[in-house]
Amino acid sequence: MKLMVNGHNVFMIIFVTFLTSALLVPLVKKAAEHVGAMDIPNARKAHTVPTPRMGGLAIFGAFLLGYMLFARMSIQMLSILIGGFIVVLTGVFDDVKPVSAKVKFLLQIVAACIVVFYGKISLNHIDMLGINIDFPVPLNYIISIIFIVGITNAINLIDGLDGLASGVSSIYFATIAIIAFIINKMQGLDTILSLIMLGSTLGFLLHNFHPAKIFMGDTGSLFLGFTISVIALLGFKATTLTSLIIPIVILAIPIFDTALAIFRRLIKGEKITAPDKDHFHHQLLKMKFGVRSTVLIIYAINILFASVSIFFVLGDSKMAIAIYVVLMLLLLFLVLKTDILFNHHKEETNVKEKKSKK
Repeated sequence: MKLMVNGHNVFMIIFVTFLTSALLVPLVKKAAEHVGAMDIPNARKAHTVPTPRMGGLAIFGAFLLGYMLFARMSIQMLSILIGGFIVVLTGVFDDVKPVSAKVKFLLQIVAACIVVFYGKISLNHIDMLGINIDFPVPLNYIISIIFIVGITNAINLIDGLDGLASGVSSIYFATIAIIAFIINKMQGLDTILSLIMLGSTLGFLLHNFHPAKIFMGDTGSLFLGFTISVIALLGFKATTLTSLIIPIVILAIPIFDTALAIFRRLIKGEKITAPDKDHFHHQLLKMKFGVRSTVLIIYAINILFASVSIFFVLGDSKMAIAIYVVLMLLLLFLVLKTDILFNHHKEETNVKEKKSKK
């Protein structure tokens, strides 16, 4: 049986966008080096040599070709293209010369507003554990904008190791496509976008996996986060995703890491936008895992969370919830045993210093 979307073979969509992204990366790499969009190593970063960033342009380029070849024009699609262009442009400027957090945040809100108000893509209704909730105007708009900006920044925050953000995003796109196939909703805009983005992101990952030849930079991470959030909202609107649980489960690690980063910085009295070296992937590195092993571990955890969402769609909600609870308990264990929220090592050092003085 051939898997078709909009009259196009699913595997052809993935292959064309994969090949386009992979071939664009060397060109983008040269462009990044030419304009000085280089990621210089420092104490907070895992790489040791200057590496070109702005690689997200290859993903965006493949996405545009995929749209022209395989997607259909609509107001929704046009709003996504405009919003996506805004976040990509924001990322390009930031990769060349850092843009203030306030400006980036404002431009993300503008992109989100275009999708919500012009594209009319918003979260109006959710069905969660048998509870139906309708969001009235303007609450639905506010929630949708917060959701888009929140997920955009969640992906941006986890982009700290070779292949991490691109791999996690690929798992998300693949899971959405699998869910669409299971419930026979292959013609939705969320499905075609997921397939286009899956190929585009995997093509980039070919160059981005450890040791990375190029980084996606904010150009890529902001665009990936933006498209992921929009695909999730489209899923709600087209009922491809029947519950709020599914996208949250698939994005468990980025959401988990972002929430803890905010709490950690508030506890320390720092700005929530302040960079640090205490993210989930940093904790695995501190546990003596290498970069490649750390990324593969996070891939595995994400695949397990994605599997939970697939079980949920298949109707085995009890098993899905049970596995999800176990995974969350494991993550809680990591929180208590690492410095991701509280700096245990600093406390231990202070105790040792006090004992030595006595």
